[in-house]
Amino acid sequence: MTSASIKSASGPARRAVVAAAGAAGLSVALTACGGSDDDASSSSDAAGTSGSTGSTGAASTGGTGGGDNAAAGAALTKTADIPEGGGKVFDAEKVVVTQPTAGTYKAFSAVCTHQGCAVKSIADGVINCPCHNSNFSITDGSVKSGPAQKSLPEVAIKVSGDSITLA
Repeated sequence: MTSASIKSASGPARRAVVAAAGAAGLSVALTACGGSDDDASSSSDAAGTSGSTGSTGAASTGGTGGGDNAAAGAALTKTADIPEGGGKVFDAEKVVVTQPTAGTYKAFSAVCTHQGCAVKSIADGVINCPCHNSNFSITDGSVKSGPAQKSLPEVAIKVSGDSITLA
């Protein structure tokens, strides 16, 4: 009789532990994959703004900024470092600078509007996010393929001579 009472006493406790562990694992998985497309980084509307500059180096105007580390006047790079038809990601400033056509420079937030991952590369005319494979246009930051549904916000830059700085 004692062995039967021990089994029944340990059965529910074991089930409770296993159920709790399963619930915790499910919670972590849902948190990692959950979220919305309404991240704080996507609060800017990139439509209707023109961030291009000609070879004269006129100032670019645009969205609300790239990220917490983007500071106005901060030197980013030289124009020669931004390939035509491509671009470069500046991790520390959370900004990506592109040159869609010769002498035209654009800048966008380097924070993906899907779930806030950092975009990492530019290839074949698109800015790539490695987390969920969202792709954005180097010309206007618009979504080329999802799951992202919102454009990358434009960031104001200034091109002066051969220098590109945050505006």
